[in-house]
Amino acid sequence: MLSKKILVIDDDIDLVEAMRITLESAGFDVVDAQSGQQGIKRLQNDDPDLIILDVMMQTQDEGFHTAYEIRSMKDYKDIPIIMLTAITMETGFTFDRDKDGDFLPVDEFLEKPISPQVLLEKVKIHLGL
Repeated sequence: MLSKKILVIDDDIDLVEAMRITLESAGFDVVDAQSGQQGIKRLQNDDPDLIILDVMMQTQDEGFHTAYEIRSMKDYKDIPIIMLTAITMETGFTFDRDKDGDFLPVDEFLEKPISPQVLLEKVKIHLGL
């Protein structure tokens, strides 16, 4: 089986490295970007199978804009996106994929911190593994 590639778009390099260790130890290839625009470039260059995306990077809603941009791109509109963020802790806003599905252009919305086991479980589900 070919290894699945995951693009992590998050400006917290320590968290990116922690996710990299978890995901690579499970056999996934990991590429990363620290902003939405860098993430779009990596998406086009690396053709990942799944994206893990933060919300608050250079702006408080950069991740949402990035997700909408990805969904508007013909070649990438169906790629699974897991939004992993601390926005609720930081702002008090809550998001529920079941209730806010039309608003959220992502497949899963998860709050930080997340355990390595839950991260792997969610990644595998969205990759159909």
